[in-house]
Amino acid sequence: MFLSILLQAAATGSGLAQFGAALGAGITVVGASLGIGKIGQAALEGMARQPEASGDLRMSMIIAAALIEGVALFSVVVCGFVI
Repeated sequence: MFLSILLQAAATGSGLAQFGAALGAGITVVGASLGIGKIGQAALEGMARQPEASGDLRMSMIIAAALIEGVALFSVVVCGFVI
């Protein structure tokens, strides 16, 4: 319901389109930061439990964080085109 209202506002070019884009960008940034934080927490806990696997865990953490950051950047760029 709310998404359809935002899409209609974006089509008409009203001020709600800019609000929706800013809201979407903000939610994206918060979600990405929480996701990367959760990945870091899980990796550190795994390293504490099995120090011999720290290299594999670190590499997996970096790859997952890079993928999340890429999706977040793409989302912010898409939201930026509306503003």
